[in-house]
Amino acid sequence: MSTRHTTLALSMLAGALAGTLACGSSQTQAAGGAASQEGAQEQAGQWVDPSNPSDELVAGPYEVVPDWPKPPSTWGPDEKGWTWGAVQGVFAQNPNRIFVAMRGELPDVSRLKQKVVEVETEEGRTVHLTVPGVGMYVRNASVGPYASPGEATDQYLGEEGKDYRWRHVISVFDGQGNRLESWDQWDSLFRPENPKVLAQGRVHKILISPYDPQKRVWAIDDGHQVIRIFSNDGKQLLQTIGTLNTTTERNAKMTGNTGRPSLTRKTGPASETFGRQTDIAWLPDGTFFVADGYEETRVMKFDSNGKFLMEWGERGEAGKERRPGYFNTVHGIAVDADRRVYVNDRSNRRIQVFDENGKFLKEWYLGDGPAATYHIYMTADQQLWASDGHGNFKFYKFDLTGRLLHTWGTMTPAPGGLWGTHQFSVDQEGNLYTAEVWGGRPQKFRPRKGADPSVLVGQPVRAAWKE
Repeated sequence: MSTRHTTLALSMLAGALAGTLACGSSQTQAAGGAASQEGAQEQAGQWVDPSNPSDELVAGPYEVVPDWPKPPSTWGPDEKGWTWGAVQGVFAQNPNRIFVAMRGELPDVSRLKQKVVEVETEEGRTVHLTVPGVGMYVRNASVGPYASPGEATDQYLGEEGKDYRWRHVISVFDGQGNRLESWDQWDSLFRPENPKVLAQGRVHKILISPYDPQKRVWAIDDGHQVIRIFSNDGKQLLQTIGTLNTTTERNAKMTGNTGRPSLTRKTGPASETFGRQTDIAWLPDGTFFVADGYEETRVMKFDSNGKFLMEWGERGEAGKERRPGYFNTVHGIAVDADRRVYVNDRSNRRIQVFDENGKFLKEWYLGDGPAATYHIYMTADQQLWASDGHGNFKFYKFDLTGRLLHTWGTMTPAPGGLWGTHQFSVDQEGNLYTAEVWGGRPQKFRPRKGADPSVLVGQPVRAAWKE
C-alpha cells in the first residue's frame, strides 16, 4: 500500500474509533493535505451523532430550540392572528440579548383550511391544485404581491391592516424567547414609502461592530439607501450614513441586479450615496467596508467616523461574470485577521477576495449549480461560513483558501429547516440564530451533545466586548 493510502486508511480508522467523521476537522484536513484529489474526496464525509449514528441530521450538528422566540401572537391581545413577516436580520449580542429584524407582520396562515383551486397552464389546460399543498411552505414571506412590503418593486398589491402590519420591525429577545424590547419608536423610519409604487424601506441586516465597546447597533436600510446607527438600548439614533432616498448616478441609469434603471430616481455624489447597500465588515481601527449592493456594484470603504475613503467595483454581466472586480448583487462582506476582504458576488456564484485597498487576490467559484449565497461570516479562528438562501438552502464552511470543508441544511417548513437564511449569528454559548427571509421566521439552534466543534459555526471576533 502506498504512503498516501496508508495515511488515508489511518485517518479513516481514527475517525471510526472516535465515533464521528467530520468533514473539515483538523485531522481530516491534515490527511487530506497529503492525499491526492481522489483521496480527499474519499475522506469527505458528514459528522455522525455518536449517540445515534442513524440520525439523518436535518439540523446538522444542532437541535432546534422549540418555541424560540415566542411568536407575535403571544405578545398582546391585539396580536392575535398575526405572525412573523419576512425576517431579514438577527444578531446575538449574548445568549440573553438577541436582536431580530423583520419587515412587519403578516397574517398567520399556519392553520388554513384546504381548498381546491383551478389554474391554467400555458397550453390552456385546467389543472386542479390543493392549497395549501401537503408538506410545503404556505407562502413566501418576502417575495410576491402580498408578501411583506419592502422589496424594490412596483407590483406590490398588499393592503396595510389586511395583508400586513408595519409593526415591531426591531425587537430584542432573551435566551428563552421572551421579548425584552420592541423598538417600535423607530418603525416609521423604516416604513416603505408608497409600497405599490416604490416599495422601499426595511432593515436588511442588523449588526454590532466587534471593535466597538459601546456596542452600537447598525441597521442597514437598503430601501431608503441609508445606514442608521443606534445606541445599544435603542433610545437614541446616533448617526445616519448615506443620503435618504438618494442613489448614485450610474445606479439610477442601470443597476447591477436587474440591468434596469433603479426605482430610486434622485441621485447624488457617489461618495455620499448607496445603491441598496447590503452588509458591513470592520477592521480593528473602526474602518469599515460596505457591500453596495443589490443595485450598485461596488465595495465602499469608510473611516471609523463614517467618512468615505475609497471604492472599487464595476457592473458585470449577471450570471456569467468572471472578471476580477466586477459584481452583480454584492450581498455579503467579511474581513479576516490579515485585513483581506471577502465579497459575496451572489449573482455570479462566487466570492472574490481583495486586499483592504481593493487589489484583487483570488476568486472562489461556487460552481454551476443554483448557488445563492446570502450571508458570509468570518469566525475568530479564521474560517468562513456562508448561508445559501434560495439555491441549495444550506450552510457551508470554507477554509481561507476557498476549500469547502463541511455542509449541512435541509429545506422544510418543519422546525430546523432552512428557507432563505438571510443572516445568522452565534452567541457565546455556541447557539446559532437564523433569520429566514423567505420562510418568515427566526430560529435558534443549540449544539447537539457531543457534536464535533469543527462542524459547528464558530465564534465571531469580539475584540472590544464580551457580553
